[in-house]
Amino acid sequence: MIARVRAGEPEAYAELVRAHTGIALRAAAALGAGADAEDVVQQAFVKAYSALGRFRDGMAFKPWLLAIVANETRNTVRSAARQRTLVGREAALMEAEPLIPDAADPVVATLETERRAALLAALEKLSEEHRLVVTYRYLLEMDERETAQALGGPRGTVKSRLNRALRKLARLLPDFRPREAPKFQEAQEAREARKPRKAREGGEERE
Repeated sequence: MIARVRAGEPEAYAELVRAHTGIALRAAAALGAGADAEDVVQQAFVKAYSALGRFRDGMAFKPWLLAIVANETRNTVRSAARQRTLVGREAALMEAEPLIPDAADPVVATLETERRAALLAALEKLSEEHRLVVTYRYLLEMDERETAQALGGPRGTVKSRLNRALRKLARLLPDFRPREAPKFQEAQEAREARKPRKAREGGEERE
């Protein structure tokens, strides 16, 4: 597809835009673009097109594009000199691409919405690098390789950064259990089991 764009086929880039608009909007909304998400994504596609000459063969387009979206979101938020409210960010994220089927049980849908709201509130308290890695891996469901490409670092950095981010989320949101990381709960339980008994019970450890 990139080769077709470079060969001068405008429809080829239009196909890339159509294929990636949904996830780009979700990324912009999750990272704080709020009501400006559509403008951010449009500008990101323009910049991506202009930068295609630097796109390396063998790279995946999606993480490369989302890195541009993240940078454009950051610039938009800073230039506006304001932080998006949690309510605005959640609404924009849900509007960008509904994740709950219309036919879902209302109780289940309500619980899922509340869970996502709690997750977004917890993400607000993380550093930018930790918020990015969690957003890429879990909100946008990118694999480890794609996340590493989007962050512009090695996969080892993704693993260590994600582990630290999940530990912080575990303290902020005890019920958070990523579906893609079944070993996360096991690791939490193992760390808890290694604590001295007194510490687990809230008392002081004896020497």
